[in-house]
Amino acid sequence: MSLIKEIEIEESLLVNTVKKTLQLAFNQTTAIEVFIKKTIGISVNIRNGTLENVAFNSDGALFITVYNKFSKGSVSSKDFSVNGIKKMLEMAINISKYSSSDFFSGLPDIKLLCFHAMNLDLFHPWEFNLENAIKFCVLSEKESFKFDKRIINSEGSFFNSHVTINVFGNSLGVLEKYKSTRYSIYNCMIAQDKNSMQRDFDYSISRKINDLEPPETLGKKTAKRVISRLGSRKINTMKSPVMFSAEISHVFFSHLVSAISGDNVYQKSTFLINNLKTKIFPNWLNIKENPHLKKGLGSKPFDNEGVSTNSKYIIQNGILQTWLLNSYNARKLQLKSTGNCGGIYNWLVSNNNISFEELLKKMNKGILITELMGQGVDIVSGNYSRGAVGFWIENGKISYPVNEITISGNLKNMWNDILGISTDIDTRNNIQCGSILLSEMQISGISS
Repeated sequence: MSLIKEIEIEESLLVNTVKKTLQLAFNQTTAIEVFIKKTIGISVNIRNGTLENVAFNSDGALFITVYNKFSKGSVSSKDFSVNGIKKMLEMAINISKYSSSDFFSGLPDIKLLCFHAMNLDLFHPWEFNLENAIKFCVLSEKESFKFDKRIINSEGSFFNSHVTINVFGNSLGVLEKYKSTRYSIYNCMIAQDKNSMQRDFDYSISRKINDLEPPETLGKKTAKRVISRLGSRKINTMKSPVMFSAEISHVFFSHLVSAISGDNVYQKSTFLINNLKTKIFPNWLNIKENPHLKKGLGSKPFDNEGVSTNSKYIIQNGILQTWLLNSYNARKLQLKSTGNCGGIYNWLVSNNNISFEELLKKMNKGILITELMGQGVDIVSGNYSRGAVGFWIENGKISYPVNEITISGNLKNMWNDILGISTDIDTRNNIQCGSILLSEMQISGISS
């Protein structure tokens, strides 16, 4: 049986499971939502040309939430049988009876729900072929070893292929579904010279197998990255311009996601609590969320509680336009859900229409950060401190690699200090952005 046929059968079974759950709950509770997510796929790992691991997975879970007036009961299980569903319903209803009443609990506003899920071109099945999956990994690693004799070892090459089916229904009449595919290849190598040993990695990810980078190309890119790290130096403590490379720019903006999430806002545990509709970025900077980007890695027709997703500006002309809300925290704030239950979608960050090389020239002298370490970000205060590695820039060009540094500042100042964003947009994450130049940050290295 072909993979497409198997997925169609599985999807039909999951839809029937949600229907059955809603039917069984009809006379037991007035408000219920049911969500099933199932992932089917294969993962392959090779190291130094040797197959280390092959994993086939078929994992799914049924989530049931019932509302007894303003009391909530939630359960989840991997048992999709009729008896299993009956037990889950009984348990969820019992939990709701003994839960504290919360006026803000309940199903979303019916006007916001998705009754017709749009096709976002997320499903591009590839017939699982173990031989080809292994070949992807072997070719990538082999190309890295060929690139330079200083590459002495591998931390592994990985290939993943997965199909995910999502089905959602509730007692307000919603019963919608969508499915998606995701493919990725990852390669991590180790290089050594007389003075040091370094590691680095690269990866490719897409909805469609043919959109992945060829494994040979990925192998060369990984090799170039790890070789460029050899000869890393320590630098003195100083204040300096800082540039975040495109591959980590999504991390830079991920702190904005936390700072404007509804839970943090209503709990007043964010440093942006008083900054809605105020300027927090340069006036040329825009961030637009587009959940309907075709084949987008962050695309969804509806969120985790069935609310329709919609395009919107997060930042427009430097001004914060919205919080990220689900139904519960929206009611807490006397606002409407923004359809962000479960996270963000495709954030498209504007740029200054200049190349990476031009942005380096604009910086002239400073640090190019290519990797971040640690979790030193406080969303309550906005204080920022993380370990980093990268390259020292002199006269607008890469001079030598640096390591064992810490960069620190405050996110409000950092966002206001953005001088430019280049066009080398990394599309491998929910946040798509080019390299980011900041006017100044504190760099902690060797005490002078």
